[in-house]
Amino acid sequence: MKYLLQMPLVLFVSLVTLSATAQEVKWLSIEEAYAKSQTDTTPKKIFIDVYTDWCGWCKKMDKDTFQNEAVAAYMNEKYYMVKLDAEGKDPITFKDTEFKFISSGRNGYHELAAALLQGKMSYPTVVFLDESFNMLSPVPGYQKPDPFMNIAKYFGENIYKTSDWKTYSEQGK
Repeated sequence: MKYLLQMPLVLFVSLVTLSATAQEVKWLSIEEAYAKSQTDTTPKKIFIDVYTDWCGWCKKMDKDTFQNEAVAAYMNEKYYMVKLDAEGKDPITFKDTEFKFISSGRNGYHELAAALLQGKMSYPTVVFLDESFNMLSPVPGYQKPDPFMNIAKYFGENIYKTSDWKTYSEQGK
């Protein structure tokens, strides 16, 4: 009986300890990322997670990939991490252009999401930008932690400047 009473306390302490050590991604708006890039002495690259509220694979990627401790630590170090709701209603000013929500069909879409995804509206899609907010590449689809880290390092370590993706990805096999 005494053991049964102590078990909830042990579980609670274990959960608190785990959550205290877990790394979390520090998500920003695109405006916040731009502001940080203007004031930081060594600006980072920009990573944008384009999602929708109804997307199950987006939620799975949040849980499995972005909450992975190694992924979160690496991404926080190398990138400004931006979340962008592809169906967000608020206007966003980016690179001196105002992007708005476009009502279309049942939900509509945000013009910035359409621009970043090059008109290919599939979710989740992540987008990598350089330190000057120039497009490196959109990457569509759910990514597990290990394949995602390969992609993140390809851009984060500037490997893309000296090696094409095919050569880089084949080296890891």
